[in-house]
Amino acid sequence: MIRLFVGLGNPGAEYEDTRHNAGFWWVDQLARKLGATLQAERNYYGLCARINNAPGCEGPIWLLQPMTYMNLSGKSVAALARFFKIAPEEILAIHDELDLLPGEMKFKQGGGNGGHNGLKDMQAQLGSANFWRLRLGIGHPGHKGEVAAYVLRKPPLSEREAVQDCIDKSLATVELMLAGQMDKALAKIHAKPPRPKPPKPAALAAKPEGSPGQPTTPAAPTES
Repeated sequence: MIRLFVGLGNPGAEYEDTRHNAGFWWVDQLARKLGATLQAERNYYGLCARINNAPGCEGPIWLLQPMTYMNLSGKSVAALARFFKIAPEEILAIHDELDLLPGEMKFKQGGGNGGHNGLKDMQAQLGSANFWRLRLGIGHPGHKGEVAAYVLRKPPLSEREAVQDCIDKSLATVELMLAGQMDKALAKIHAKPPRPKPPKPAALAAKPEGSPGQPTTPAAPTES
């Protein structure tokens, strides 16, 4: 089960709506859904909320937004996880993902960091890569040299809405995560929308009189 939900991002109003803060967007929305308020916690170097009565969960859970800037995210995560004895397997990191398009997401446990500095520092500080990750696609600028500027810019509205669709869909699986039903959460997150049913064939239009297959009306006899 997940006991700690970590949204990765950068603190400060200037970064609030940038692509790199997709993880913050997710945690903000979960906090609203659970009626929680994130508050500054000096000991954990971030904004934190403890929820004692989360639906479908025994014991408290935590929401966290590190205020250390992305490159030092692990400092915040490790401080809270160690104090409350939360194992890496009980942590979900939500973050932006260059290798997925806006509107796409992936859910997995463990693996590499893909060059993401927030994940890289989490792995180093936790001493494990075995935490869960929810990757929210933001797309790629097309050139490696443009990545730093790209992730720190605001996406156009269409892209932000596509990311929001993923946030809404994945938040619907939180109760499964809290219950430890990770396989069901994974299946639901990765489920593709059903294909639209093909339209029913339209009724054959009435054929004009005298056309092939249409009976003709015999002509009335004429007087000679």
